[in-house]
Amino acid sequence: MAPWMTRRKHLAALLLLSACANGPDRVFERRVDPAPAPRGEALLRATMLRGHADARRAVGLPPLAWSDALAASARAYAEEMARTGRFAHAEQPMDRTRQGENLWTGTRGAYAYDEMIGHWVAERRDFVNQPTPGFSRTGRWQDVGHYAQIVWRNTTAVGCAVAAGARDEYLVCRYAPPGNVVGQRAFGPSPLPLAGGGGGGGFATKRGAVGNALP
Repeated sequence: MAPWMTRRKHLAALLLLSACANGPDRVFERRVDPAPAPRGEALLRATMLRGHADARRAVGLPPLAWSDALAASARAYAEEMARTGRFAHAEQPMDRTRQGENLWTGTRGAYAYDEMIGHWVAERRDFVNQPTPGFSRTGRWQDVGHYAQIVWRNTTAVGCAVAAGARDEYLVCRYAPPGNVVGQRAFGPSPLPLAGGGGGGGFATKRGAVGNALP
């Protein structure tokens, strides 16, 4: 499986790396089960909390608390992407209200919730716990940004939501405080902050799509 990903992160207070609004070509996969994947808010919450907790426990971090406020924020943005079909990060202020954000999109009903977060967690294969943005074995911070946010030690809360458009579904997870801060490690000791303050919390997106027409 090779789903598409792009990640946007603030490398300094005034320097942004922006994700492409529409993203590269879709990735097509054969469906193992043609039946729609289970859905529901309670199932989403349980799956996302478990997925985050498992990933964090593996590196010695406590689980995240569920935030209804973050979930509501995530829901509003997921619904906006479903309505417009525009897969890109939300514009957010560079202040204390800023939230971390992981995004995913794929064919409607084709992916279970644990597969969605599983795409993010699988990035740990390329993750090295070095100061941001040098935390990827591939040399591309875009390849591990979702995972880094999940295991960011200073993040304490998460809220997620899924919304569906005519063809695709959109998963948004919001985090507080945000992770992927330039000059800091995801967990363990970090060097002193950059002069003038480190970059703001990072963003991550992933696109996974199933070609329903494939046999």
